[in-house]
This record gives sequence, structure tokens and C-alpha cells, in this order.
Amino acid sequence: MAVPLILVVDDDESVVASLRLALKQAGFRSISAGGPDDALAAIEQQSPDLLIQDMNFSRETTGEEGLDLLAEIRRRRPALPVILLTAWGSIELAVAGMRLGAANFLTKPWDNAHLLQAVRTALSLASRANDADLTREQLDGAGDYAAIVGNHPALLRVLSTIARVAGTDASVLILGESGTGKELIADALHRNSERASGPLVKVNLAGVPQNLFESEMFGHVRGAFTDAHADREGRFEAAAGGTIFLDEVGDVDRPSQVKLLRVLQDRSYQPVGSSQTRTADVRVVSATNRDLEALVASGEFREDLLYRLNLITVTLPPLRDRRSDIPLIATAVLAELADRYGRSEAALSPDALAWLERQDWPGNVRQLRQAVERAVLMASGPEIGRDAFEAPGSAESDSGTFEGMTLDEVERTLIQRSLLQHEGNVSRAAQALGLSRAALYRRLEKFGLSSAGQE
Repeated sequence: MAVPLILVVDDDESVVASLRLALKQAGFRSISAGGPDDALAAIEQQSPDLLIQDMNFSRETTGEEGLDLLAEIRRRRPALPVILLTAWGSIELAVAGMRLGAANFLTKPWDNAHLLQAVRTALSLASRANDADLTREQLDGAGDYAAIVGNHPALLRVLSTIARVAGTDASVLILGESGTGKELIADALHRNSERASGPLVKVNLAGVPQNLFESEMFGHVRGAFTDAHADREGRFEAAAGGTIFLDEVGDVDRPSQVKLLRVLQDRSYQPVGSSQTRTADVRVVSATNRDLEALVASGEFREDLLYRLNLITVTLPPLRDRRSDIPLIATAVLAELADRYGRSEAALSPDALAWLERQDWPGNVRQLRQAVERAVLMASGPEIGRDAFEAPGSAESDSGTFEGMTLDEVERTLIQRSLLQHEGNVSRAAQALGLSRAALYRRLEKFGLSSAGQE
């Protein structure tokens, strides 16, 4: 395989020399250009595999020259990956460049390890961009995706993307309705990555209060604040060498978004109360059921943070859009639950499977799983028929009495019902229960529940 050729475009000779030395030591070939005209000539004559481009050149501009160059490169060589270099104070330029199709952006001064990681990731993604989607058999032969059940083309497209990017350090944003299995995708990304031997640290960001965000994510040292009686390891430190999964990232408040952006941009952080800088050696996977582009448009979510998170975006289809997978999922769930409850003889009748497939399942896989579990517990014989199930969202499924239950049991049941009714959406469930999000999260922890309302 030919050694990739990288074009460095910058009018600062010291920057060019530093970049080319780092690239040479990493085994890459490189050439350089001092401005737009030389860069376009080099692209035409030498066909580089990747370009590292500064956004400002010698004459005083606000970046228009760099954006114009990028736009022309995208016109001439749309598949050529471009990594942008800019100062922290000019992040808006990098965001504009990402809108034009840049592969990534780094700020000056850069960290060589981070730069080379970005180069390798961009080259790897570019080489696989046109790979065909894999069949289920090919996926299962190429990696471990057994926990994700289904053969529907929409699901296979997602898994094919995951298979292509799992071996890179590309940040991945997982979108989808509540209950579609976003956490399973994060698990698969980590399990099939080169970081699989490292930790997978999962953080539900919606449950992290603003005043504790830095301490929770970056840790703190003893004496950093009144109750800091000992050093505490943050989530990024706990994930070192592995993957950090930022769940519910769309619920992070604006002040915390700035702090998160800093560590994702610089790959470094300082524990609260410490002057020591630590490296964030992690792969970042995030997920949300919210429309981040709409949040950006409304000013609730930072656009530069979105581009840090969504180098690769996958959108999980709701269960109603892959109905043919419903019998497969229900059967797999039954096998797991039958073993747990000592019901190895249990089987779903053809009539039950057909009925399950016809339902919309607004709570997606999470709701289907709950329905199968209820049926396993309620069925008296080995065959579980249609009559063991209730229509998703029906009044019947919410019926029942609190007679003989303790206060904690009543509260737990109400929380489960509200989460089911609102398809796992914590904000709406909390509002319906007359609680704040933080109060509901405390109760979920108290009762050992997830946002699905399941143990």
C-alpha cells in the first residue's frame, strides 16, 4: 500500500516545518504550499491523499481567503479530506469550514498526538466512504454485533457504518427515538474498536447538575471546595485508554457545553482545584433523542460542539420502520427472560408474533421488551399467545390498584408508568409527575431504574 501523501497549506514556515516533521516521524509523506494558488496547483499536479489547511494567510483577513480555498477544493476534489487549523478565538471560521465539508478542525497550538490521530481517522474514513453495506452474515463474521438483533436494511446500514468506523477514533453521534437501542450501538462501537481492552464509561449528562459538571467530568483535588475531602477521579480520567459515552448530550446546559467543548477540542483538562493538565485519551461517542440542529438554530446548543461530536452520525430507525425485525427481537428477548425466570419451555405463538409485528411500539425496543417480560410473567402455559399481551399505550396497560402497596412501591410504579407513557423521555415524564428532571433522576437511582423504567 502506498504511503499517504499529505499537503500542508500555511504561510508560516515554522508551522509548516513542525507539521511536516511530525508527519514524517509518523511515516507519512508530505508536501507544502504557502497559499491558495500554490495549494490548488499541488492538488492538481500531485494528487495528495489529505490536506491540512490553515484558515488565515499572510494578508489581514477574517478568514474569507481560507474559506474560499476550501470551497474551491471541495468543488475540484469533493472526496479529498481536509483538516483545518485555526486559533481558538477563530472557532467560528472552523465551523464555517465544517459546513463546507471539512473533515475535522484543530486549534493552534496543536498536540501532535491529537493531530496524527485526526489524520489517520480522516484517511481511514475516506478510504471506506464508498464501501458497500454489509450483509448480516458479513457483519457477524467481521465483528461482534450479536447484541443488536435484526436483518432489516435500515438497521444493516447503521451497522455497516459502525463496522467501517469502529476501528478509528472518529467521534460518533447516535441519534434516534427513545428506546431504539442507542446504548447498544455505543457498546458495539467500543467492543469492536482498538480500545476494546480499555474501559467504556457511560455518563448520562442529563443527570449531571451544572454546578457539579466539572467535578463529575474532570474530577477534583482535595480542598478544591468545601466538601472536597479527598481527590476524586472524573469520568474522562476513568475512561482513559477507552471510550466515553455521553448519553443525553442534547440536554447539556450552555455553560457546561463550553467546558465539554474545551476538552473535546484540546484533548486535555484540569481537575477542579488543580493546575496540572491531563490528557483526555478517549474515543467520544454521544447520543440523544433530541434534534440538535433545531437546538443549534434556537441557540440552545453550540454549533461548534455539534461539529466536535458528529464527525460520524448514525440515526437508528424506530421499530415501526423495521417491523420485520419485531418477531426476531421478541424471540431473542424471550430466550433471555425465559432463562432468567426458569421458563425454558416458553415460546411465542405464531398469532402472538404476528400481532406484535403489527403494533407501532412508540417506546420502540424498550417497550417491546417490557411487553414480552410482562407476558412471560403472566402466561401459565409453555406457549405465550396473543392474549398475554396488551396493546402498546392502551388504557388497560396502565390499569391496576395500589391497594396493599407501600409508599415507595406506589412511587416506583407511577414513575415506571410515566416513563412508559412518555416513551422514556425524562423531561416529559418529570413534568407529568410534577417533578424536576434532577428530582426524577434521584428517584430513578433510588429505585434502581433506568430511564426506561426497567431495572
